[in-house]
Amino acid sequence: MTEPVARGPDLAARRPDVAEPVARRPHNVAESVTRRPDLAALGVSAPRVPSEESGRVPSEESGREDREASGDGVRLVLASASPARRATLVAAGVDPEVIVSSVDEAAVLAAAQEEPRAATLLPPDVALLLARAKAEDVAARLPREAVVLGCDSVFELDGAVYGKPSDAADAAARWRSMSGRTGLLHTGHWLLHEGGEVGATASTYVRFASVTDDEVRAYVATGEPLACAGAFTIDGYGGAFVEEVRGDPHNVVGVSLPLLRRLLQQLGIRWIDLWRPSLRPPALSPRDG
Repeated sequence: MTEPVARGPDLAARRPDVAEPVARRPHNVAESVTRRPDLAALGVSAPRVPSEESGRVPSEESGREDREASGDGVRLVLASASPARRATLVAAGVDPEVIVSSVDEAAVLAAAQEEPRAATLLPPDVALLLARAKAEDVAARLPREAVVLGCDSVFELDGAVYGKPSDAADAAARWRSMSGRTGLLHTGHWLLHEGGEVGATASTYVRFASVTDDEVRAYVATGEPLACAGAFTIDGYGGAFVEEVRGDPHNVVGVSLPLLRRLLQQLGIRWIDLWRPSLRPPALSPRDG
């Protein structure tokens, strides 16, 4: 079995939130959480939104007027090869353009671990750092008006963080360790648009069924676990082996739609402006969004 990419504290000991200091919550809180890590401590610049100094203040009203004047919606570019992420967005009315990043994930994590305060690289940080690296890599090839979304998912169990399994034996070993237990699926989200960038990680509890050796062998033989962070997915063959999801199920698939909507709002973009043209009624007022 491959070594985990990072190690963090015990799951039951922390439930961090977006705009609050790290807080301790009971293990059975039935909701997703979102978190922004201290990126500056890792030698990474802080998220930013366009400001008055840059000549553009983000607001849903100003962005809506610009798009209505041009007759266009928002161009969303998904910096991910994940079919599940794209399918989730399409089902929600958004047809993203897919441009896959060329980021060396191992190199990104190695550079972060070399920082003096690398001990602050918790599991949600891993997902967010990789999501940011993917978004920035793709955004560098595109005009500033494009909205680029980078995502990355990792699975946390016993404080260790796992990406995709390296091979079938690794996937089977993980399932034997996850059987009958609960872990956390973290998905980092990073958005870039017109010089602004925002990001956060959504985390969702996943409780697994107690699976038999025959079930593990059969599931691994489908090949599905090899393509998924944590060696499982809830929207395919693995769904029968997941007893409970506490939080946003879309996050487990690979993109949290509620979190994405909130991040877009911070950049002055309404969620409904991402919808495909057939779903966008003309002349929507701001209150309709």
